[in-house]
Formats: sequence, structure tokens, C-alpha cells
Amino acid sequence: MPFTRISLLRGKSPEYLKTLSDNFHRAMVETFEVPPTDRFQEIHQLEPGELIFDRTYLGGPRSDDYVFFQITIGKPRSTEVKKAFFRRLVTLLADEPGIRPEDVMINIVTTMREDWSFADGIAQMIEQA
Repeated sequence: MPFTRISLLRGKSPEYLKTLSDNFHRAMVETFEVPPTDRFQEIHQLEPGELIFDRTYLGGPRSDDYVFFQITIGKPRSTEVKKAFFRRLVTLLADEPGIRPEDVMINIVTTMREDWSFADGIAQMIEQA
């Protein structure tokens, strides 16, 4: 059950955000072993000065269309799966909503099964395993 925080500068339309969210989820389903109904995302639109990023560090040049995806996962994925996901995501986002691959940054954080409670104060991943 990945949970993703998506951060970008404020000012994008609801349609842009929906397309961003939809194509992110599509890449997860197609390459990251995520079921279609497993969709948990949080989109943060920040003011200039609240999203600070280097324009050229290990890539770029980055523009004001920069988007940062931080994905928290419970089930580890192989390096090959992660690389395929990275490639697929930037391809989909370039198509729609038109984000340059240089403007996409992705970070994956892996947690333990006991680090999750989906509801009711229960650690479902270990109590139902």
C-alpha cells in the first residue's frame, strides 16, 4: 500500500492535478505491482519559497514545473522494478500533463509491515497476516 506525497508549486488547474494523479497511479499499476484500487495520494501545492529545490543537482535544469513524489511503501521492490517505474512515470507525465522528465524527482521510502494502520487503530498488515 504505497502512500504518495506529491509536491509542486501552486497555480496548477484541477484538471492538471487530476491528470498528474491519474498518470502517477497508472505508472504504479503498470510497473510497481500496485493493485488498481490501491490509491492513496496527497497533493501539496506550495507558494514560491516554500518548495526549495536545486535547479541543476544531479539533473535538470529544473523549471517552476518541478514535481517531487515521495512514495512510502511497505513491500520492498527490486531495483529493476523501481527503474521501470521511474522510466514509465516520466514518459506518462511528459505525454500528459506535459511535465518535462528533468522536472520529475522521485524518492521511495520503505517501511515495515507493522508501521501501518489503515483504520480502527489496528495494525492490519500484521494482525491479518
